[in-house]
Amino acid sequence: MFVDRIQIDVKAGNGGHGSVAFRREKYVPNGGPAGGDGGKGGDVIIRVNPSLRTLIDFRYKKKHNAQPGGNGEGSNRSGSAGDDLIIGVPPGTIIKNKMNDNIIADLTEIGEEIIIAKGGKGGRGNQHFATSTRQAPRFAEGGEKGDELSLVLELKLLADVGLLGFPNVGKSTFLSVISKAKPKIADYPFTTLVPNLGVVKWKDYASFVVADIPGLIEGANEGAGLGHQFLRHVERTKLLVHILDISGFDGRDPFDDFTKINIELEKHNKKLSKRTQVVALNKADVIENISDLDDLIQKLNDKGFEVFIISAATGEGTDKLLDRIVMLLKEIGEVEPIFDMPEESEKIYRPTFKKEYTVRKENDYFIIEGDLVDKLLNSVNFEDYDSVAYFQRVLRNKGVISDLEDLGIEDGKVVKLSYIEFEYFK
Repeated sequence: MFVDRIQIDVKAGNGGHGSVAFRREKYVPNGGPAGGDGGKGGDVIIRVNPSLRTLIDFRYKKKHNAQPGGNGEGSNRSGSAGDDLIIGVPPGTIIKNKMNDNIIADLTEIGEEIIIAKGGKGGRGNQHFATSTRQAPRFAEGGEKGDELSLVLELKLLADVGLLGFPNVGKSTFLSVISKAKPKIADYPFTTLVPNLGVVKWKDYASFVVADIPGLIEGANEGAGLGHQFLRHVERTKLLVHILDISGFDGRDPFDDFTKINIELEKHNKKLSKRTQVVALNKADVIENISDLDDLIQKLNDKGFEVFIISAATGEGTDKLLDRIVMLLKEIGEVEPIFDMPEESEKIYRPTFKKEYTVRKENDYFIIEGDLVDKLLNSVNFEDYDSVAYFQRVLRNKGVISDLEDLGIEDGKVVKLSYIEFEYFK
């Protein structure tokens, strides 16, 4: 089964919480704070794995979580850092942010990787909050949450040459003749339901990859037939070989087919339609009307296309076509991707900044929600004066108090943070 587009959810590990602890040594009567720091949460890393060819494994596992950091302990022992989660993908995988469809990375090289979600920082233990006037702090800092996001993984084949053409024009046969690929071949439409790849070694030229793409029909850009499943895989190719059936057996007009497919390419992406393209007139061994062939060649030449007459079944004309393909690949060299890519400095994903909390009024209550609430509740000992003072200072420094005042809070009103309630006094 070939799977080329999948959605997954990833979550980096949360940071471990700092510890509240004190020295308890026999000959140290006034031992100070000794709470260790929490460990950093593990990152989620996506890395190219050359042994993978499809995204099928992600069909059965949609959620991927890195390990959280360990909590701090006494005697200034820090929690262990969470293990990173490494997710393998095939070469040619594009990673998109599901929320806005923006491309985060295009992974093509073996071993290439990206940190897609960063683990949360560990919280500081109470040893960090000791001062000359607060020598025994009874609170520590909570760990930060790791990044969490939904992704779309999209596989685009890494082929040098893409074979264009309507169903049943002989693309699969041509591929089987010029390479060792063994695609299914049969005399009915939509034989090829998934892309087939073949490696071609021709004369003294370095080997190159040819993709036999599923047959395209009119309206593919809007999703008709195999729609974008076809167009997605043509995007990476350097050269397009457009195969037309000139046998006349099915009553189709080859030039009309040629025009329709190029219209679909241009609708999908104008850059794609400008890729170098040559035309192969296939099934020359069974052609019925030679005069029609001359007219077709003239029309294609008038539009600026090189034309080759071949028979994939007998091998007639394939040598000349392959000679021209390798020459064009040398001339074309590397091509620019036709999809928008982020700047190199943006390759490591950084989630868009979002406020750590929200404040709202519900009846006579003022409610504070968000990541900041969880972090504070993991940090504060409400039975300790210094800890409560720290709690109030964080609310003011983060802007929570200012937001409450903007909502019209007055002295004596109740503020809720999860399961905690307190009265507000200015």
